[in-house]
Amino acid sequence: MDTQKGNIGWTDEELEASVDAYLKMLKLENAGQPFKKSAEHALLLAGALSARSKASVDYRMRNISAVFETLNQKSITGYTAAHNVGSRIVSRIRRILAERGIVESEDNAPTFDEETLERRAAKLQSKPIKTEPEGIAVPQQVSTTSTSYVRDPVVRAWIRQQAEGKCEGCGLDAPFKLDNGEPFLEVHHVKHLAQKGSDRITNAVALCPNCHQRCHRSSDRDVFTKGLYSKIIRLIPE
Repeated sequence: MDTQKGNIGWTDEELEASVDAYLKMLKLENAGQPFKKSAEHALLLAGALSARSKASVDYRMRNISAVFETLNQKSITGYTAAHNVGSRIVSRIRRILAERGIVESEDNAPTFDEETLERRAAKLQSKPIKTEPEGIAVPQQVSTTSTSYVRDPVVRAWIRQQAEGKCEGCGLDAPFKLDNGEPFLEVHHVKHLAQKGSDRITNAVALCPNCHQRCHRSSDRDVFTKGLYSKIIRLIPE
């Protein structure tokens, strides 16, 4: 069992040490060189992770595998991805990985271009997304011939997967299927991006075209939007 320190969250030093140990083992595995996870764990427990238990160190390594999975990167064999980890920890692990040159694949990269966003989201949607995407708290506004916003394709794909082919507004099946067999649903930001809304799962829903237009154009759009908040528990007013 962890000491009392285990109840107050992981420090940056602890997370950085964990990530560095993980990357060391991954490099050895990729090079076909032998290594012992238990030996690396022992080094961590004798150093930066002295306040942690063996079980917590192992679980943190599995959390790192989960982050690698979301980045479409190869993880260490045997460290089965453990996705039950808070978004704040995921964000910190991703930051540390980025500082060490481990970046997400192009498919995961946010973009302002609608065609590129849709292509990336469709590809991501073809496989289960096991970890809730963090999204973008304040989408960057990009001015071309019209105003666009940088959006996260993982958020779009995850929202559609959660809808399971049904409009989250009216509850009816998607009006048709695309060539790839996926049901056609549009992802709507409940608080519009132009109103400083976020591109996060707590502000996005999958709607049929009718319900999507209802959110933007109908005389009862405000009432309809309030209904979405009461119907979909993940939504958080912004």
